[in-house]
Amino acid sequence: MNTKKNKILIADDEKDIRDILNLLLVGEGYDVIVAENGQEALNLSNEDIDLYILDVNMPIMTGFIAGAEIRKKYLAPIIFLTAYTGESDKVMGFSVGADDYIAKPFSNMELLLKIKALLRRVQNYSQTNNNQLDKKQDNSKIIYKDLTLDLNSQSVIKNSDVIVLTYTEFKILELFITHPKKIYSLENIYQSIWEEDAIGDSTIMVHIKNLRKKLGDSSKSPQYIKTAWGKGYYVD
Repeated sequence: MNTKKNKILIADDEKDIRDILNLLLVGEGYDVIVAENGQEALNLSNEDIDLYILDVNMPIMTGFIAGAEIRKKYLAPIIFLTAYTGESDKVMGFSVGADDYIAKPFSNMELLLKIKALLRRVQNYSQTNNNQLDKKQDNSKIIYKDLTLDLNSQSVIKNSDVIVLTYTEFKILELFITHPKKIYSLENIYQSIWEEDAIGDSTIMVHIKNLRKKLGDSSKSPQYIKTAWGKGYYVD
């Protein structure tokens, strides 16, 4: 029986928040590592950490910079904590590799739900991917126009260039490409990928905006992800 605990790294320059999150997560059965700033979080990052919770506004190194550096080496989910809730801040967070975003002051229950959902998604994705690869290695790649989705590395190849996507971005693109012409609303996308209702404010629209940017796509005349106004998104 596997009794391995999920390991979570918390980085926040406010001691009260670090202490509260530490008690909360340890009480939920997680192993917790604590950092006081972005540089310390980056120094402590490693392949054994299952999820990162990074405050955006930290001294020495911000959460955005730390998250971007962590994402270069590891695919573990990243949640940003912030006092700012504007769309530009969310775009910045997702552009450096965030998987979710939660505003201060936050509900402990909402944070726990987001953590559990992200860890469950990654686990389910890994299991599904491994099962598919065991059945047939040739199924590890999906081709759409000039894009090649590599299920092993969770990346996309376009014109010989590798585009590294976050877990959420990759799953959204995979969903669209494997269901051409089907229009998905924001709620449909969330439910189709993770088979659960959306938790908190929807961030799918920001993920799609960032995904388009990485693919070099345009919202006005998209080559890949198209908009059905008032309905949702699709590929043809």
